[in-house]
Amino acid sequence: MEFLKKLFKKKTDDFYAPMAGKAVPITQVPDPTFAEGMLGNGIAIEPAEGKVYAPCDATVDMMFTTGHAVSLVADCGAEVLIHVGLETVSLEGKPFTVHVANGDKVKKGQLLLEADIEVIKAAGLPTITPMLICNTDDYPTFNTFVGKDVTNEDVVIALAK
Repeated sequence: MEFLKKLFKKKTDDFYAPMAGKAVPITQVPDPTFAEGMLGNGIAIEPAEGKVYAPCDATVDMMFTTGHAVSLVADCGAEVLIHVGLETVSLEGKPFTVHVANGDKVKKGQLLLEADIEVIKAAGLPTITPMLICNTDDYPTFNTFVGKDVTNEDVVIALAK
């Protein structure tokens, strides 16, 4: 029977924390667009630092010109959005340093962008960073792993079709 379990086990696609910090449920994001899943399901990170890494092998779909967010298309087809802080577009890119461009192929763990967390805090903006799978409906199996401190070595979302 063990052989059959292995044979028919669903393969999951794993997504790692995009930054170091505490992984929390998406419902804890103080913005209904994220918390209510309007853009998709996911997790959020209360960041310990401002370096944002690729959570998987992917292609950069859109690096926002202000550097506050990036969307990726994972090699498995998942559409990933990482949004650093809330309302940070209003900072017009000042606390962000971008390391990738639209169309770039990235590997899990590759540095995508850096955010000066202290500048964001000084502006009075939340630093909580949502990571969403925007095409959540394509994945009947959607598991999140939250409630602990994480780095880019920790899986925070596992998907299966």
